[in-house]
Amino acid sequence: MLQPKRQKFRKMQKGRMKGISGRGHQLSNGMFGLKSLETRFITARQIEAARIAATRFMKREGQLWIKIFPDKPITKKPLEVRMGKGKGAPEYFVARVLPGRIMFEVAGVPMDIAKEALRLAAQKLPVKTKFIVARDYTAKD
Repeated sequence: MLQPKRQKFRKMQKGRMKGISGRGHQLSNGMFGLKSLETRFITARQIEAARIAATRFMKREGQLWIKIFPDKPITKKPLEVRMGKGKGAPEYFVARVLPGRIMFEVAGVPMDIAKEALRLAAQKLPVKTKFIVARDYTAKD
C-alpha cells in the first residue's frame, strides 16, 4: 500500500502577491486618484519622492492623500557575512500594492492640474498607473 507523501514545513518567506486589491480600490477622500495596474513592492523612498513631485506641481494648493503605507520590513545581511547566524537587520520598508489599489488622492485643484501632478508622481513609482476621476465630479467653470 502506498504511503501518503510527507509534507515539508517551511519558514515564512517573502511570499507571493497574487490577485487584485480587495480594499482601497475606491476613491474615499479626493475627486481624483492614481490607481495601480500592477503588483509590486513600493519603498518608502519612492512614496516620498512621488509625494514631493505632486505637491510641488500643485504649489501647495488643494490636498493630497497617500493611501498606502510601507509596513513590511525588508531585511538584508551585511556584505561578506557567512551563512547562518540569524536573520539580517531591516534595510528598508515597503508597501504591498496589488492591481486596483488607489495610491494617491487629490482634491481642491482643477482637473488638469491634478492630472499633471499625479502624472509626475506616477513617474517616480515602479508600477503602471491609471488616472481616475470620482463619479460625482462636476467641472467648475
